[in-house]
Amino acid sequence: MTQKPFTILICALGGEGGGVLTDWLVNTARISNTPIQATSIPGVAQRTGATTYYLELMTSTINGANHPVFGLSPLPGQIDLLISSELLETGRQISNGMSSPTQTCVISSSNRTLTTQERMGLADSRIPDQELIELIQQFSRTHHLLDMAQLAKESGTIISSVMLGCIAACGLLPFKKEHYEKAIQGASRELSASQKASLEGFRRGWDAIEQHKNNTKFVESVLHSIETTPDQQSSVLGSEQISDEVLKKFPAQVHEILKLGYARLVEYQNQAYANMYLEKMLTVCKAEEKANQLQIDSSNTEAQDSWAITNETARWTALWMAFDDIVRVAQLKIKQKRFDQIRKDTKAQSGDILKVYDHFKPGIPEIAGLLPHPIADKLLRWEQLRIRSGHQPLELKLKVDTSSITGTLALRFLSHLKWLRRYGRRYKLELQGIDSWLECILQSTQTDKALGLEVAACGRLIKGYGSTNERAHENLSYILKSLSDIKVQPSNLQKFEIVRQARLNALKDESGKPLDLFLKGLGAPARLPKEQPIRWMRRPIG
Repeated sequence: MTQKPFTILICALGGEGGGVLTDWLVNTARISNTPIQATSIPGVAQRTGATTYYLELMTSTINGANHPVFGLSPLPGQIDLLISSELLETGRQISNGMSSPTQTCVISSSNRTLTTQERMGLADSRIPDQELIELIQQFSRTHHLLDMAQLAKESGTIISSVMLGCIAACGLLPFKKEHYEKAIQGASRELSASQKASLEGFRRGWDAIEQHKNNTKFVESVLHSIETTPDQQSSVLGSEQISDEVLKKFPAQVHEILKLGYARLVEYQNQAYANMYLEKMLTVCKAEEKANQLQIDSSNTEAQDSWAITNETARWTALWMAFDDIVRVAQLKIKQKRFDQIRKDTKAQSGDILKVYDHFKPGIPEIAGLLPHPIADKLLRWEQLRIRSGHQPLELKLKVDTSSITGTLALRFLSHLKWLRRYGRRYKLELQGIDSWLECILQSTQTDKALGLEVAACGRLIKGYGSTNERAHENLSYILKSLSDIKVQPSNLQKFEIVRQARLNALKDESGKPLDLFLKGLGAPARLPKEQPIRWMRRPIG
């Protein structure tokens, strides 16, 4: 009877040691006198592609043949073990049909290395982790999901050694643990630093899979760790809490997002600023409560208990009110956890001296944003005159030694200028923009809850710093203004759908051209073109 070889498909990104892992497996098989063959399919480096390695080996005694004939390439649905160093890469291989729900054991790292398309989007363009996890669950006989990148980082090695430990612990191969360790050690009698780190990564991968075997709910624990990181937990627990008396004014469905927003704004400014946030949210909550009551009175039971508008508004209002400025940058630069992370990333020892340099390039708009209106307006007019006369925008290029006493004191001084915000031009403009947006949400909620929710979701447009933030404000203002200016409206496109599609078009491109084309096609007036200075260049001599 012909015996089927055991098939392994290894998927790794550039620089993650997929070839080293393949060599370790081949050497492990040779140590245990097991026939094996490995082939590689080279790909491009990093996240633009991947490198895959295919192995076939005999896991039992061969009848009648000392030299089995192995295949050179993987066949869809015929893989016994698929191991991948990145979650999206696992999903890609499953989409190619490599994994079978009746045959394949899938071992995947839960960490993500974002693709170019995921990084370029103005909105959250990431493919949801939950969709990829559900794909693994659907198309695998058994599966193990763990953060291999973190284990490798803790071991001081690359991810391939952790992957080897996972393969060994899954129990599908006829090799002993010491066979794998001997393959890592090689012929050397004394272990080098890299070999010690690889063995540590191997042991951590082994222990992780052993733990997963005894934990039937490992998927839920991984999802929980992805959704709530330790930093987020500590920031909430260590911050000012909303009093129970205030929380009683809001429904239980919005308590979680309000606590997060409140904690963020207390850290950003002070408790009075966070209380202002709660007052704004209470107005929105009452408007949604009134809309829910109207639905009950009209016998429309759909989404009567939904507080989606308040949740969405609370989320984006907290982010908007914590806008980035010079003070905020200084606050973030001197956080102790930032220096701890830098030391961890650079693997600095306790006795090592670590120098940290930060580069700043504030322009006139950033400086003017912290100044009172009269002074800021004069400064901005002067800057506009300079630009119109052909000069480049003025920027202060600074290099600060943040690890020095002088640099730390300078940034700490800036971070203590929070009190100056409320007198500044930027503070007043941002609050005016927030109030206009909230007023539009209230009016829209009174007429149509779906429209109110879409207007609330437009808060995600506000992001970035400098010119990016300025364009975001312009796009939001254009959408809100167009709600009343649109005269030509297709019969099959309701108003909430117009706002939704306008928001999606605004997130497609920083220039705002897709948004302009969409709203102009519905009859909205076109935006006036911006003045652009004409700069005359001297003809090169010769």
